[in-house]
Amino acid sequence: MQTLEQLLSGKLIGTKQLTLACGLNSVPEAIYTLADTLEILDLSNNQLSNLPSDFAKLHQLRILFLSNNQFTVFPEVLAQCPKLTVIGFKQNQINHIAEDAIPLQTRWLILTDNHLKALPKSIGKCTQLEKFPVAGNQLTHLPDEMANCKNLALLRISANQLSDLPEWLLAMPKLSWLAFSGNPFCKKIDDRLLLDGIDWQQLTLTHQLGEGASGIISKAIWQAQNEVPKEVAVKLFKGAVTSDGYPEDEMHACILAGNHPHLVKVLGRIDHHPQQKQGLVFDLITNTFYNLGLPPSFDTCSRDVFLPNIHFTVAQILAIAKAIASVAAHLHGKGIMHGDLYAHNTLITAQHDTIFSDFGAASLYEITTPQAAYLQRIEVRAYGCLLDDLLQNCTEQHHLSDAAIVLKALVPLCMQPTVLQRPSFEDILPLLEEIAL
Repeated sequence: MQTLEQLLSGKLIGTKQLTLACGLNSVPEAIYTLADTLEILDLSNNQLSNLPSDFAKLHQLRILFLSNNQFTVFPEVLAQCPKLTVIGFKQNQINHIAEDAIPLQTRWLILTDNHLKALPKSIGKCTQLEKFPVAGNQLTHLPDEMANCKNLALLRISANQLSDLPEWLLAMPKLSWLAFSGNPFCKKIDDRLLLDGIDWQQLTLTHQLGEGASGIISKAIWQAQNEVPKEVAVKLFKGAVTSDGYPEDEMHACILAGNHPHLVKVLGRIDHHPQQKQGLVFDLITNTFYNLGLPPSFDTCSRDVFLPNIHFTVAQILAIAKAIASVAAHLHGKGIMHGDLYAHNTLITAQHDTIFSDFGAASLYEITTPQAAYLQRIEVRAYGCLLDDLLQNCTEQHHLSDAAIVLKALVPLCMQPTVLQRPSFEDILPLLEEIAL
């Protein structure tokens, strides 16, 4: 992070990336001295409520973050920024977006946790829009014009006021990662009937293992009455809306998912927390597991990235593909759409043992409705992307085995634009089982 003093003194001339978080209530005029080079600007965590009318002087700007500020209106001047493709306004108070205020070339638009009741019809002109998290608003509908956003791959509309999912949305040709929990139309369950409670007094937290958008995970010792102490993982939910939706919806999906060899086992729900926090107790994952991939970059937008030295054999890819297809079929059988089927949410070991994780974007649906087939096959497209990514990093590209040929042929089937022509995971599993190495 740079300082305002560095900017004002001219020490940042020529920089391509600028981050300032110093209580700003206006954009410093000196920022225009960077106009010929500045590509990434992060002014999050300030007190800004508007942008100057000449902001488009930053003609090289590609990426802009203004999260956790005080904007109530989406700045119309952004439509004049010729290269702007990534825009972030998470945690503001935006309640209005004027027609044609969103730059037409936008690929990634973050409007999570604002006060929007409607989106402009002109969003349908943003045909390059690929990633659109807009959870935690007050949207009652999505404009039909959004059906023109044919490149839309990731959509987060959880924690809004939507009465249904529009038919056009379910038929979007590239939609792969969809989260819609926490809306009035969503399926509800009483998961207290599905899982035992674990008294907080029986848990001794030792150290923190990690922290995500929805909660904090810690290692703990569980000492149940008359039982041998057991090492476990404890996740305490924060309670605030995340980019994926409400933490309680994540908890419901975790519980409803039940047991599966490729899921982390949920042992119980936390009872009697002194601050009334909600939480779950899980089996502890050993440190032999690591993330299969990394989250998308600014350039890949909705597709995962991998470390340069990461490569997979056909045998490894097949093992991972079988595991994920198996757990996805299990979830769909229970009316759960994971919503975040990605390599970065997949844990593996050197022996390609596989665990699928992170239910933050999960949504529940009725499996007997016509919508179910669409929702399941939207997730199949995400699986096709994952399989394609793994094959792109295969060590055997020049000597394709019969197994690799079958796996490569499965990718376009999973990713074809007509949603209902894709196979279901119940169709995919037998195909994988027949593959001989």
